[in-house]
Amino acid sequence: MKAAASLVVGASAGEAGRRAAALARDDLEARPELAVLFASGHYSAEAHVLLDAVSEELGRDEPDQVPLVGCVAGSVIGAGQEVEGVPAVSLWLACGFDPPGVETFSVEYLGTASGGLFAGHRFEPGGGPYLLFSDPFTFPLEELLEHLNANVSGALVAGGVAGGGVAGSRSSELFLDGRVLHEGAVGARLAGVAVDLIVSQGCRPIGSPYTVTKAEGHMLREIAGRPALERLEQLAAGLAERERALLEGGGLHLGVAMDEYRDHQGRGDFLVRTIMAADPHTGSLLLAGEIGVGQTVQFHVREATPAGQDLRDALEREADRLAGRGPAGVLLFSCNGRGSNLFPIPDHDAGMVATVLGPVPTVGFFAAGELGPVGGKNFLHTLSASLAVFR
Repeated sequence: MKAAASLVVGASAGEAGRRAAALARDDLEARPELAVLFASGHYSAEAHVLLDAVSEELGRDEPDQVPLVGCVAGSVIGAGQEVEGVPAVSLWLACGFDPPGVETFSVEYLGTASGGLFAGHRFEPGGGPYLLFSDPFTFPLEELLEHLNANVSGALVAGGVAGGGVAGSRSSELFLDGRVLHEGAVGARLAGVAVDLIVSQGCRPIGSPYTVTKAEGHMLREIAGRPALERLEQLAAGLAERERALLEGGGLHLGVAMDEYRDHQGRGDFLVRTIMAADPHTGSLLLAGEIGVGQTVQFHVREATPAGQDLRDALEREADRLAGRGPAGVLLFSCNGRGSNLFPIPDHDAGMVATVLGPVPTVGFFAAGELGPVGGKNFLHTLSASLAVFR
């Protein structure tokens, strides 16, 4: 397959859409079979204008509409850059897929008296990898991932949670072909596509692992028979000054072991969840994600150096798998806690991709949660970088 990418910064919605489509289409020099579009939150109110411009430009002299997915995000990635704080649009085009090629779709969650169901697309075993972009307010993403893990073998997912709408609006903009959707999720089934899905965690464990002995939903009550906050305070008291500073600077998170049966849990073996708040009266910790009794947990800290090294290691392993053949294209989904919020240098994740894998057409966005498989199972991650590397 072949891919091309474009990045347009600082233009109006219509102009940004036209320019991004023209640049990527001219570079591809073939009819696109898939388009992936991301726009910064500055285009939230004019998402339909942007999408119309892209669709019109891509459809010029073409009999059929190009399948397209994407979303409005906080910030976008493209052309080796991470564009934060200014209007930007990135577009990725690809062609040359083997049959049956690419299928774009939407999924919605329908609540029922007995729980709920997912409608709009049937995930089939062996259906190949998927791209998925979801609205955080109307779509229970972790429930879908649990369903796929339990019932749909081979349905591995990469992507992220949209987070670029107007602050306080509780609304997102998702792109599907020629439509802008405000709820649910959109995706692309990549059957017949040679793609490697990679996840790089952004935290490192500190202290020792413990077993959860009391929990309710998002509330972690007790760890190893003691209040969770008490365990955290014990840990903090024994840390070096540098690590205590990381905790006090908002860098504290909790890792939940993805495989309870491993003899040794280390970096990358945990699903990292943000600690949202602590209740000094009950000693409980509020997590950004549910926790259950019997799970193995370990406190983690967010730190630029190990996060950067973990991404480099993952990319170097991928370069070895490619055996000297550069990838055709890359889609990169980085946590919105990365970028300038974590690294002292600009364009860290995008620049690392270019350094290790070469000048490959790459676009992506900063997500409010990143999708990617670990050990053959799908997870919603925090502070990670998730990549789809197309061979």
